[in-house]
Amino acid sequence: MTRDEFVATALRNPANAIIADELLRLALPDAWLVAGCLAQTVWNVRTHRAADYGISDYDIFYFDRDTSWQAEDRIIKRVHDAVRHLGVAVEVRNQARVHLWYPEKHGLPYPSLTRSTDGIDRFLTKNTQIGIRRTAEGYDVYAPDGFDDVADMIVRPNPGANFSAANYQKKAARWKALWPEIRVLPGC
Repeated sequence: MTRDEFVATALRNPANAIIADELLRLALPDAWLVAGCLAQTVWNVRTHRAADYGISDYDIFYFDRDTSWQAEDRIIKRVHDAVRHLGVAVEVRNQARVHLWYPEKHGLPYPSLTRSTDGIDRFLTKNTQIGIRRTAEGYDVYAPDGFDDVADMIVRPNPGANFSAANYQKKAARWKALWPEIRVLPGC
């Protein structure tokens, strides 16, 4: 799967297209639509399901050096107001402040990040290490491991970043129940 094929397929889910457009309009710093909503849309298209089948939420990363909860909460509210009409769950997270709450929530250390794509690099699975953002010229795409795993419906662990075998097994089991066609590789 090429970059352009990936983008075209991910945008067959109208929510992905609308959210990407809204992020451009809102002009959030270093904002990306990321992870499962993109990969799972590709799985849905490949398996002839509704484009939004099984997608639990739509993740948005942005990067703002203001790491206060109040600043992040203002952005969360702006995004929710902009996409409320879609009727989908949206998770908005400032990647500049993840290191402040992640260790307490997940029991694992988390380094300070310098940009949103650093957060994408730290995803639990390689097939979700993908982000898109709308630009005036089209789309930027960040996919450090390419598109093969997504296209081939392979779930592969990302051992380099906060890997938890228990979290991997839980996520993979949920996905396998929804998309029995996927191939889940063993955890690390």
